Amino acid sequence: MRTLDRASLAFLRRFEPETAHGIALAALRAGLVPLCPPPTSSRLRTHVIGLDLRNPVGLAAGFDKNAVALDALYRRTGFGFVEVGGITPRPQKGNARPRLFRLTEDRAAINRFGFNNDGMEAIAARLAAHPGGVTGINLGANKDSADKAADFAAVLTRCGPHADFATVNVSSPNTEKLRDLQGGAALTALLARVMEANAALARPLPILVKIAPELTPTELADVAGTAEMAGLSGIIATNTTLSREGLRSRHRSESGGLSGAPLFERSTRVLAQLSLMTSLPLIGVGGISTAAQAYDKIRAGASALQLYTALVFEGIGLAATIAHGLDDLLARDGYSTVSEAVGTRRDAWL
Repeated sequence: MRTLDRASLAFLRRFEPETAHGIALAALRAGLVPLCPPPTSSRLRTHVIGLDLRNPVGLAAGFDKNAVALDALYRRTGFGFVEVGGITPRPQKGNARPRLFRLTEDRAAINRFGFNNDGMEAIAARLAAHPGGVTGINLGANKDSADKAADFAAVLTRCGPHADFATVNVSSPNTEKLRDLQGGAALTALLARVMEANAALARPLPILVKIAPELTPTELADVAGTAEMAGLSGIIATNTTLSREGLRSRHRSESGGLSGAPLFERSTRVLAQLSLMTSLPLIGVGGISTAAQAYDKIRAGASALQLYTALVFEGIGLAATIAHGLDDLLARDGYSTVSEAVGTRRDAWL
């Protein structure tokens, strides 16, 4: 499997990054990606935010923005759950290309997509046709919207009946003023609108909020308190960063959000801090490329995980590889479930 992944990655690197991404999605849909069965160990079965996952390794939003490859992602990869989007009410082209950059020397990527997607009507139809698997929707707002809270609520109302959870994305750096919604009264008002729309669904969903890695401890505490008061089910920590510290790639000065290996330590510290501020379940994201790093996130306070950028450098088989390795690490340390390990080493990141 690793040999096939290496061959596929060598082929994809002949193309500019966004084109390569499109080819990868097309290959998945065509069944050209080898099966990567996940482990079946009971240690990895995870119950979090009211959902039962076959394993805690999820695919972050952004890989399958338009829900075009869900069936293949569940059947041919080792992911325990998948999040699609960001989804906006109206179709949106996003920012001008090029808008995705590989930082090979840094095992990272910079994107400034700007919520390019097919819009909620097209994506809702694809979600409705999807046969199974735990699927989340990443709620977004159109760039020119005067009422971003209304956009989030509209996407939830339209796509929510066909999803298992929803994420309020107020931390993308690529939509002007979106991150302003993370603070104080703005976040409270936004979450109230989203939760009102959620309550109107025939089957209300677990709702999470995704935060930026630049928040200070005071800001983190405010977000945690606001999320709890709003009745959210969890927090995703973290989105991409605007920091460029320590990068070597020639693309390091490109604008946009940085993801991948350089984000690991920063996002894990935020995760550990947040785990002391709230009893809400946390989803750990940022820089995961190995089972050991996945285990670090769990022991820092994450109940489940998401990854994306590492697939660019390791291939689609990475999810199964991490899940198998995580199972071995849990067994080594005597844990019978993932939940037993959550937060057991957060002190190492504080």
